[in-house]
Amino acid sequence: MKKTLKLPLLIALMTSLLFLIGQSVFAFSDTQSDVNADKITSLQKQGILSGSGGKFRPNDKLTYAEGISLLVKGFELKDTNVYIKKPEASDYYTRIPNNAWYAESFVIAHAVGLDVPKDVNPAAALTREQFAHYLFQSIIHDRDIAFIELFILINDGDAINTTYMDSVQKLIISQIVKLDDKQNFYPKQKIIRSEAAGWLYDGIEFAKAHDTDNSGGDGLTDVYNTQLSVTPVNKSVNEVTVTATVPHPGYGLRIASIKFEGSKALINVEIVQPDPDRMYAQVITDLKAVTYVSSSYTPEIVIASAVSNSGSGSNGSTSIVDSPDTAVSSEPPVKAAAGA
Repeated sequence: MKKTLKLPLLIALMTSLLFLIGQSVFAFSDTQSDVNADKITSLQKQGILSGSGGKFRPNDKLTYAEGISLLVKGFELKDTNVYIKKPEASDYYTRIPNNAWYAESFVIAHAVGLDVPKDVNPAAALTREQFAHYLFQSIIHDRDIAFIELFILINDGDAINTTYMDSVQKLIISQIVKLDDKQNFYPKQKIIRSEAAGWLYDGIEFAKAHDTDNSGGDGLTDVYNTQLSVTPVNKSVNEVTVTATVPHPGYGLRIASIKFEGSKALINVEIVQPDPDRMYAQVITDLKAVTYVSSSYTPEIVIASAVSNSGSGSNGSTSIVDSPDTAVSSEPPVKAAAGA
């Protein structure tokens, strides 16, 4: 007599199987306790990172072949030059086989201007300063990013190759790379795969934020890492906080208005430019502006424009918003109206 599984049991077994498959596809078995676990998982889901046998080997050294391939894939670098004959790795490098899995990445790296030596050994481990340099070159490729003129004191800065110093400085200023408690960078230390993945993730996010914040060409080149968070005040009202990172405290952030489209509340944000007649300490600053929106709407950020400094405070807040017809001012928040 044949036995059949009851439907609830069958569904449970199928759900468990799908969960296990998902775990194997989207999670390395050796990164759960890694400090960069979330970033590694995100890069894996995007198809940028891969491992072997379900493992990422986060503590292994990162080779040139792996590092250059990661940067090319992560930043979607492309060779847009026109050739009579398609170039091969051997046209530019003496130790890169044309049929190697990483050969095309090195060809692209050469085309976009990464300073990879002609005699590079693809199996050699990258140092922290070398990967930082290639990472920075990948970030700024085809991007016009304005960085503040600020020199970070690095305790072991004398050990950094002068060719790489500007790249390291810019990555630290951008908070993509961090020094330790003693302000050391350890430039000659071999970079491990976990740390490289963390830098790569933050570098990609920095580039995306810059692309988003400056898509309109409206003078917002110094503003990045714009984010939005929502905190419930009660069942009817949410507190919406907009944050952004700027080069110094002379900048301001304010919510100019809110536009309603269907179920969305588009938060119109203005960046207040520094007073050109004042001097500001070159210290990276996080700005914040707060408003209140009915919980029936989903808030989204819209960077409207950069406006001149009017002498008002750096951060702005608005009143509670409930109706699409409600005008929003830049005044401090007021108490909730009865219908909010």
